[in-house]
Amino acid sequence: MRPANYGRAVLIGIVISSMLLPGCGGEKTEQELTPEQEPEILDMPAQKMAVVYTTGDPTFAGAKAVPALYASVSALVPELGEKGIDFQLQAVRARWPDMKSAPKHQWTGMWGLPIPDVVDSLPQKTPGTEVKIEIWNYGKVAQILHIGHYTTEGPTIEHLMDFIARSGYEVAGSHEEIYLTAPNAEELRTIILYPIKKK
Repeated sequence: MRPANYGRAVLIGIVISSMLLPGCGGEKTEQELTPEQEPEILDMPAQKMAVVYTTGDPTFAGAKAVPALYASVSALVPELGEKGIDFQLQAVRARWPDMKSAPKHQWTGMWGLPIPDVVDSLPQKTPGTEVKIEIWNYGKVAQILHIGHYTTEGPTIEHLMDFIARSGYEVAGSHEEIYLTAPNAEELRTIILYPIKKK
């Protein structure tokens, strides 16, 4: 039996996928950052993830990957509930390892949803889209909240990079984004983060 929130979860996945429009991580525009958007450095534990790999523009890749992720992960809910595990679906994340080195239509996307450590297999709900299990390592990361469209991320990323350098660190991993809002929100909110290491 499907969990009560199964349909809602899949709908959320479809809605979120539609918000990944051209320009993810893209062009610079004039933008003032609010106090809420001050960057920070924190330690993040490794996280077991359900992951879908894509190649291509995030607009089209997300439309395929995100619903598949939510369908697969939300199907775990009843099984986990029977084991006494209260599992809540989280916001989808994406890593873009070649964002700066390849044109957008060739980007590798690693789309992920956190899952509990006890999960060792995933139901495959979407034909033609494999959902894998991986461990995403983090450690020390620098992150910032971006408020606005993805095409206006440039100044926010610049501010984060300046903060990383001023703090005595350098980037040590892929650009990652956590999508907090759906496109009908008054403000689109995205956490941008990078693993870092001491210079």
